[in-house]
Amino acid sequence: MSELAELLRRHPGFCAIVENGKPYRKLDFTAANTDLLTRDLSETVDFSDYVFGEMLSENKFNGFGGYGEDRVIYRHRKHFTADTEKPRSIHLGIDIWTDAGTPLYAPLDATVHSFAFNDHYGDYGPTIILSHELAGTTFFTLYGHLSLSSLEGLWEGKNINAGEHFASIGPYPENGDWPPHLHFQIIRDMGNHTGDFPGVCNATDSDYYLDLCPDPEWILRINA
Repeated sequence: MSELAELLRRHPGFCAIVENGKPYRKLDFTAANTDLLTRDLSETVDFSDYVFGEMLSENKFNGFGGYGEDRVIYRHRKHFTADTEKPRSIHLGIDIWTDAGTPLYAPLDATVHSFAFNDHYGDYGPTIILSHELAGTTFFTLYGHLSLSSLEGLWEGKNINAGEHFASIGPYPENGDWPPHLHFQIIRDMGNHTGDFPGVCNATDSDYYLDLCPDPEWILRINA
């Protein structure tokens, strides 16, 4: 366990990022979900109907999961397969699948590190990255697939209080053309990245990136 993961594990608790009262159901987007091997989900409306209608039982649950998953769903999206020698399929965050417009709350005190509209099919769409300090350690959280309105009134260095409503889940196609969900990721070191950071990596790079991006469950504690 990394030093950051241990620090997060010891923290008594974080504010909930999503507070809509729905129970959670873990979703599987690997080859173990045999539905994904036979369905064409390249059209976002079909993908959304499958997630919310079937996987989430007519939207009765929030979906969650995906950290470290080797996902087959990316085969429909050139954003992840453009590099034919190193296609990306290992997911580095946790997704929370719920309605577009759902408010999002900061899990702990933060400042805005950066933000951007990553406007490509299959990309993050509107994205916010927050910087946090905990017990003298600085780290970052990334929020992808937001609404465009989430980027209004932001500036780098803006203070965000723990529990503050700072963004909302976006609709497709403005969210990168995905069924509505939040991509939530912890990052130890942003390097030179601003407004963006890899959320999916090639399998050969997974040890490096999974160490750089600890399990978001240390903050979310959905399984607790």
